[in-house]
Amino acid sequence: MMELCILGCHSATPKASLNPTSQVLEVNGEVFLIDCGEGTQVQLRRNRIRFSRIKHIFISHLHGDHCFGLIGLISTFGLLNRQPNLNIYGPKGIENFIKHQLALTKTHLSYQLIFHELESEEPKKILETEKVCVETIPLQHRIYTNGFLFKEKPGDRQLLLDVLQELSIDKAYYKSIVKGKDVELASGEVIKNEELTLPPKKTLSYAFCSDTAFKPDIVEQIQGVDVLYHEATFLEQHEDLAYKTMHSTARQAGIIAQKAKVGELILGHFSARYRDTEDFKKESETVFDSVKLASSGKKFTYHLA
Repeated sequence: MMELCILGCHSATPKASLNPTSQVLEVNGEVFLIDCGEGTQVQLRRNRIRFSRIKHIFISHLHGDHCFGLIGLISTFGLLNRQPNLNIYGPKGIENFIKHQLALTKTHLSYQLIFHELESEEPKKILETEKVCVETIPLQHRIYTNGFLFKEKPGDRQLLLDVLQELSIDKAYYKSIVKGKDVELASGEVIKNEELTLPPKKTLSYAFCSDTAFKPDIVEQIQGVDVLYHEATFLEQHEDLAYKTMHSTARQAGIIAQKAKVGELILGHFSARYRDTEDFKKESETVFDSVKLASSGKKFTYHLA
């Protein structure tokens, strides 16, 4: 199971009802915070996401609408006497950015911050757990920026119980069989694993791309992902502003989704200049069919086929 909770999905200019970029991704029970704009900790409370479940935070870049909520969240974790380590992945400089604020405010934490600073211009694996692998998606923005690709790791193979029973294979071997091992019968005959099992169930994947200019060369890396979140700061009528500020339009996001043959496209990072976000969906659908809109508090849930 994979669930995405949008905490905020608008660009830099704040409004009372609009929150800057932040979202929580849960993959197979593991929880990841992606970007941390102002108000993120309030949004976490509002959406009843337990702080203690967050062990990894990914920051795409150091523009304020993506990271100015981080110091507040870190401080609150300390006030709540957090004990587990907190891993923070972000551009080179993020460690100084946070530690200067902690030092100037004389904030002492009850837990350890572990920084993983990024500077590679090529895709790089930055986290691998028992269930999930995370790699960077190099983007093109006014400052060094990464997206993040989350891929669920394959589970065990599926037992063909009727075949196992017919061959009188002891249950003690089942654990090794689901890991891909062959079985040698008492007669000496070796039964190949493919005859005893089916492949693991399909895994899920999620690509987060914000902020970025139109960058078709990411298509190869995100080819076939189940869900793509792609920024759409502007509509095509303001393509000149998108080019100038190194952001994308809704149509350009749709082109990326179409070329990458993704399962579903979620649009976000809308400029506050627009009153109706439905226009983003309509524009993107001119090139790609399966489009949804992010909004604060909205949840998207995906299950294995």
